[in-house]
Amino acid sequence: MPKDTHKIEIADEQSLPFDGTRLVSTVAQILSDHDLNQSEISIAVVDDPAIRVINKQYLDHDYATDVISFVLEFDEAKSCLTGQLVVSTDTASSMASQIGGTMENELLLYVIHGMLHLVGFDDKDPTSANEMREQERHYLALHGVEHRWQATSPDGDSH
Repeated sequence: MPKDTHKIEIADEQSLPFDGTRLVSTVAQILSDHDLNQSEISIAVVDDPAIRVINKQYLDHDYATDVISFVLEFDEAKSCLTGQLVVSTDTASSMASQIGGTMENELLLYVIHGMLHLVGFDDKDPTSANEMREQERHYLALHGVEHRWQATSPDGDSH
């Protein structure tokens, strides 16, 4: 079996502190669990104005959101994925104060949610959304975080 090679980078383009090591280890775990042995993932940690620009430019949604994921290349035969996540600490902070959680746990949820999209999960219908929530609960639990998010983002995603 080939050794997993994951290149995971974080670009911090905002002002709030967060634990990048936890985000990177979670991304690596999701990649390994889904048999993606050769992967490159970049995580852009931004504020709401920046994610709003990206959301408008690439998805034609004129609002800030929690996470946006882009599959840049996927080669199933080589077990290889190249992708990008963009997550907002402003949205994470705002949601955390609404639900009584922490910005870092909310940010972790966004990275997990985005990675699950990258590895093939979706939440377009109730059955697939429930399956995705179960995966989120699993990866959050690995960090001792209880999945209790029930708010709905502007695009209709329930987190």
